[in-house]
Order: sequence, then C-alpha cells, then structure tokens
Amino acid sequence: MIGMFDSGLGGLSVWRELTRQLPGEPVIYFADRAWCPYGPRSHAEIAARSERIAHWLFDQGASSLVIACNTATSAAAAPLRARYPHVPIIGMEPAIKPAALATETGEIAVLATRATLAGDKLEQLAARYRQQARIRLLPGDGFVEAVEAGELDSPNARQVVARALSPLAGTRTDQIVLGCTHYPFLAPLIAEAAPQATLIDPASAVCRQVRRLIALNALETPAGEPPRYRFVTTAGATDMQAFIDRVLGRDTRVETLALD
Repeated sequence: MIGMFDSGLGGLSVWRELTRQLPGEPVIYFADRAWCPYGPRSHAEIAARSERIAHWLFDQGASSLVIACNTATSAAAAPLRARYPHVPIIGMEPAIKPAALATETGEIAVLATRATLAGDKLEQLAARYRQQARIRLLPGDGFVEAVEAGELDSPNARQVVARALSPLAGTRTDQIVLGCTHYPFLAPLIAEAAPQATLIDPASAVCRQVRRLIALNALETPAGEPPRYRFVTTAGATDMQAFIDRVLGRDTRVETLALD
C-alpha cells in the first residue's frame, strides 16, 4: 500500500496522477486539514507533524510514502528518510530543471508557498540553474486557502491568482513551475493570467519515481487484486468528500481522524 499525505486537498493532484500510472496499487491518502496551511508554520513544527502522520500511515500498512506537499518535503523528507532508511520515501521537488531546459526566453518563474520559497532545498536547486535562466520566485498567497474552500473558479480565486502573477507583467517569462500541489487545481486561472507561459507540474515525474522505487523494492500489489483507495482527514470530511466527487469524479467516503 502507498501512503500519501499533504496539508489538505492539494496532494490529490498527485493522487490523480499516481492512480493513473499505478492503477492497481492501493493508496491511503491523509489530508491534515486541521493544520492547513503548512506554509506559515516553522520547519521544525512541520517536521514533527509529518513524523506523526508518517508513523500513522505505516501503522495502517503503508510500505512506501509519498510526501505530496512541497512544504512538508522541504521540512521533513530528510529526517523521515533518516528515521525510516528502508522505506521508499518520495517527496515533491519544484521542476526548476525542466523549466530551465525548456525556456526559450531565459526567464522562468517558480510559484510556491512562502515556506517553500524560503527553504534551503529550493535555494540550492535554483542556484544550479541561475546561469541558464533568470528565476523569479512568486509567493502564491491565498492559493491554498482558495483550493481548500473549493474555490477553483470564483471571483476571489481569480483575484488571488491575478495578484500573485502581476510581477510577471512586461517580462518574458515563458515557464512557470507549480511549486505546490494545490496549484494544479488553479491551473486554468494561472494560464489565463499568464497566457505566454507554459505551466510545469512535477506530479508526473514524481509518480514515475514512485513506480520505479516500488518495482525496485518488490512492493507491487499482486496482479488481479482490485485497487483500494482510502481517504482520511483531520478536519472537514464533508467538504473533502464533495471536492473529490466534483473535481476527481469519484464518489467515496472520507474518514475523520483526530491525530492529536
């Protein structure tokens, strides 16, 4: 079983791609909506919370872990891998490399939470490609909150997106890296606000890595077994259930867990 977690609904964008690439694998998805958003919290706080969630997922039978959250990856991937060295743990990484390789104008942007933008992981990654492209860092203030509220095409969501992308006006930015798993759900609005740019979502590459590591560690579910999907949240089960039904087209039951 694959365990996945995010601060909320954003990681469902990764879940969608994962179940497309690995349709036979059971997945348990954990949304920590009681603590969402993670962005304003300290790295130490996020790391401790991520450890509790990972431990719970392993107790439920997860044999691999996907940190479907850029902020949690930045804060918790390294300590989790150190604590569970024999478990495949896959995190999110802003797709700066493919953006830098694809740009024709030499100008790219990374759209992410302030916590991700301030993290050492992103700075180290960006430093490798600054000679190839000018990299603009854009905080997606309000993006997570809009998605969690189910506002994917509301006037408020449009205003939030337009404000975040306004620094790109008059630039030659032709690649925008989506550095938070919530952001693909706002991709149509982002594309409207920056029609000159290609949006890069790392979910596909991340899921290919999950598939590779599961095969490498012989963790595949035997062929013929129907996939089992389980959804758990620390708050807002009804809203999450409605979101999964409306956006992912899946009628399912969402469990509520008081992790505290």
